[in-house]
Formats: sequence, C-alpha cells, structure tokens
Amino acid sequence: MSIKNSGLLLFILILLVSQNLSAKPTFEQYLADLKIQAFEQGYTTDFVDQVFADVSYHKKVVTADKNQPEAKLTLDKYLATRVPDWKVKKAVDLMAQHQVLLDQVEQQFGVQKRFIVALWGNESNFGNIMGKHSVINSLVTLAYEGRREALFKKQLFAALKILQQGHVELEQFVGSWAGAMGQSQFMPTSFLDYAIDFDNDGRKDIWNSKADVFASIANFLKSEGWSNQITWGRQVTVPDNFDFSLTGLKFSSKRLLSGWQALDVRRYDGGNLPNLPIKASLIAPDGETGRIYLVYENFHTLMRWNRSSYFGVSVSYLSDRIRKGS
Repeated sequence: MSIKNSGLLLFILILLVSQNLSAKPTFEQYLADLKIQAFEQGYTTDFVDQVFADVSYHKKVVTADKNQPEAKLTLDKYLATRVPDWKVKKAVDLMAQHQVLLDQVEQQFGVQKRFIVALWGNESNFGNIMGKHSVINSLVTLAYEGRREALFKKQLFAALKILQQGHVELEQFVGSWAGAMGQSQFMPTSFLDYAIDFDNDGRKDIWNSKADVFASIANFLKSEGWSNQITWGRQVTVPDNFDFSLTGLKFSSKRLLSGWQALDVRRYDGGNLPNLPIKASLIAPDGETGRIYLVYENFHTLMRWNRSSYFGVSVSYLSDRIRKGS
C-alpha cells in the first residue's frame, strides 16, 4: 500500500471514530446517563428508579417547543384575548370570595391583592388551566432534544428536589409542556426559590392550596423588589415631535416623573403626571403608533416574572380593571 493510500485510510478511520464519538445518544442512553447523574447527586436507587420508571420521549413536547407562535400580535389584540370582560368579572368575584386570605397575604408580603389575582388569572385562568403533562417527562424530553439542554437539565434536577422534599406526589406532578407547574405556573427552580407553605401543612402545594398559591406569587414579587407604596405605571400620551430613542426599560432610560413632565408626557386624559419623586421608564411595545406607558419599578419586577412587555401590560391592565371592579 502506498504512503498516499495509507494516509487516506488513516484519515477515514479518524473521521469515522470522531463521527461515532459525536453521535447523538439514543433517548434510552441519555436517560441512563441522567439517572447516573442523579445517583451522583445523592438520590437513592429506589427514588431514581421510581421517578424515571415511566419516562419516555414525547415528540409532541418537542413540536410545541419548536413551533411556538411567531405571528405578530398587536398589543390591542393581545389584551383583547388575555383580558376579556369575562375574566375581569371572574377576577373581581374571586377576589371577593377569597378576601380574608388575600388580605392576610397582602399584609404579610406587602403586595396588593389585585396584582396577586391578576397574575393568578393570567398564568392559569385562576387554577383551571395548569397543564396535564408529566413534569419529569417534559423536562427529560426537552433536555434530550438539546436546543436548550442546560436549561432543562437544571429544571429537571430542581424537579427531583421538589419530589424528594415531598411537596407533591409523582402522579400529581404535572404542568405545561415546558415544565411550568401549578396555579402560579412556576418552573421548578422558581418553585424552590419562591414557593411558600402558607397553610402550614408541610407542603408547598401550588397545585391545590389557594393559600400556598397566593403566598408564593406574593413572595416572588416581594423577593424581586415589589413595593406596595406605588402601582405599576399608567398609559400616557407624548407630543408629536417626541424622541422615541428615550423609550425602553434600560436603567439609563429611567427618569423622574418631573423629567417626563418637562418633555410634555401627559396622562392619557391629558392631565399632568403625578407630582411624586418616582422614577419611571417610558415604553412603546408597538412602536410610535401604539399604546405608550410610563412604568414604575413594580413593572420591572413583573419583567422578572416574564420578560415580555405584553405580559407585563396585560397583568397590569387586569389589575387596574379589578381595582375598578369592571
């Protein structure tokens, strides 16, 4: 064999070995490796075998992850779907129904109850839509799919911790296709950071306990900087020649209400802005021709719950309508 041919053969062998080493493992191989990692983190064989016993690859979960809606909604259309009149009425009725409990949570955490109810309604339709996917199954499938493997593996091991701590039984450990759980739709890491056992039954039960749901929502907001001394913001108008480069949620874009007043920003009804020493950001979610808002620090806290400005406005709008009672 010539030196040239032997060199070509060696190259092919190296290529084949490298391809084999980089080949994606089967789902079963990946699952076996996850179980080994769980053992290494101190979970018992019985626990790991039970948790992973019925796990299988769910193609529908991957399809849902890859095919999230891309159509551009306007904020007006989004609000019409997220804050319909029936939801406002239901929110008002439920806040009255749970007033004693919500008052207790509001007093302890310093979060206005209308925002708690608004988040509850926005996330799970007041506990009626929590998802029916196995949390473990969804997270293993999404980690294996690989697009955001690190994220979903982190959520998976947080989910194992939740089960080990006994907050929920494996059969009831269900949520959205992406692993968001309970009436507050917490991801597992958020559950570990913010969930509260407000009814003192030994479990942080965001699936069934209204007390735990309300307190967990409030604890998230309080922990992330919520203040019950201010609201979220307000819709405003700007002059025709306004410089929209001043809009945005960056820290550098914040200025006192008096500063916005000096730039001819006004309440939506044309009145002057409040004469208060509060810093605010100006946002225009749909650009210069859409709705414009001055938002306070509490809105920034809502952005830490969900980074969508549409989401933040919809929760805030619902909270305002709850306050008005219609």
